[in-house]
Amino acid sequence: MNVNSVRSAVVARTVPQRLLAAATRLFAEQGYDRTSVQEIVEAAGVTKGALYHYFGSKDDLLHEVYGRVLRLQQERLDAFADAAAPVEQRLREAAADVVVTSIENLDDTKIFFRSMHHLGPDRLRQVRAERRRYHERFRALVEEGQRSGVFNATTPADLVVDYHFGSVHHLGSWYRPGGPLGPQQVADHLADLLLRALRP
Repeated sequence: MNVNSVRSAVVARTVPQRLLAAATRLFAEQGYDRTSVQEIVEAAGVTKGALYHYFGSKDDLLHEVYGRVLRLQQERLDAFADAAAPVEQRLREAAADVVVTSIENLDDTKIFFRSMHHLGPDRLRQVRAERRRYHERFRALVEEGQRSGVFNATTPADLVVDYHFGSVHHLGSWYRPGGPLGPQQVADHLADLLLRALRP
């Protein structure tokens, strides 16, 4: 995809949205390290001054690409975890949701796992803290079910979380839109696998 085709897809948005949309497509197509600030601003149809006004640097853009998906997923996980439903239902919904939201934002997910090492030390620490908070909330659901006897406690909760998120993190390497399974079908299969592994 060239800069002009990226530009045509982002012209109807606000300046920060245009910059993020252009950066996301270019990072996904070319890689973070091979995309210049000039290419991003040309694709977004704005000046370098606008980019630096809203984001400060290309590093800030990369962080925001990841951050916007994680914020969405954290908000949704918190809602599932705080609901009044049985713990098995809450965990299944949370497990399926992270799959669906990752697939719906597949470019963002792929960019992050390919390019996280490009973040500066402060940004990297922040991202790791944000991910840790998400995983800890997810793990707390597993532990709640284990304490109540709904889930078996043989496997440590940390391993259960790593098992599920290992599958989520690999979605970008094999999932293709228009394939035989849609996002919800993949999510249902992976959530069912997780629940089967946890049943007594």
